[in-house]
Amino acid sequence: MSTVIINSLQELEQYEGQDLGVSAYHTITQEQINQFAAATLDFQWIHTDPDRARAESPFGATIAHGYLTVALLPYLWTQVARIENLKMQVNYEIESLRFNQAVTVNSAVRLHAKVLTVKNLRGIAKARIEVTLEVQDAKKPAFTGVITFLYHFL
Repeated sequence: MSTVIINSLQELEQYEGQDLGVSAYHTITQEQINQFAAATLDFQWIHTDPDRARAESPFGATIAHGYLTVALLPYLWTQVARIENLKMQVNYEIESLRFNQAVTVNSAVRLHAKVLTVKNLRGIAKARIEVTLEVQDAKKPAFTGVITFLYHFL
């Protein structure tokens, strides 16, 4: 894993159509799941009750909230690409997000990212990024989709 450093709109445009690589693996713990449940008020037992999940769920353990895995995008994205010289970055859009597989507690996930398009909107970069959240040792990813960031460079 090596982080791509991008300093300008022109540099970002050079990565259009290119695979940028992957982040480091991040292990999702029960503590993180519980904190996300508290933050979102989503205390469904499949996420927060390890004993019941072990006994009753088809996964044999608690699972991360799907939106918890999505919420990891900014953290993991900065490991793939570091965008420098910014006034501001805006999360603009998520397209075609598909959850493909549950992520059980203590699973390690990483982000795989590819720049699809970069458009210059009067000096603001609109970057569409194909994202895949891979689960270590799993055949299917946790999710796939396309995220769009707006980058306001200095």
